[in-house]
Amino acid sequence: MKDSTKARATKKSKPGKQTAQAVDAGNSAKAKTPKKTGAASAELKPHKQEAVAIERVKLVRDSFTMPRDDYDLIAKLKARAIEFKRPTKKSELLRAGLQQLAALSESQLRTVLAALPTVQTGRPKKTR
Repeated sequence: MKDSTKARATKKSKPGKQTAQAVDAGNSAKAKTPKKTGAASAELKPHKQEAVAIERVKLVRDSFTMPRDDYDLIAKLKARAIEFKRPTKKSELLRAGLQQLAALSESQLRTVLAALPTVQTGRPKKTR
């Protein structure tokens, strides 16, 4: 039987078709080629690595009450941002203000908070 399998393997196959031995030989040649590792593969796929590195921050929705003057100040700051071609949202202005407050020393923060007028909490009553 071994002679007949040799005979089958030595027969010429039709163009476009490969024998099982030829396919195995091709696979072993592919297996011997060095695989790309490290920086080379990182250069080829930068988008996937960036997506993994960026974590989504959970957003929190909240509402609060503020004096009309402070609310108008938000509109003025938004207009100033548009002047230097940086359209800004209310939430961005509030977040930027929080970052600046967080950077203050204890005494500076105490002074800033003491200058703020106290506001009654809760929703304002509806006027008819």
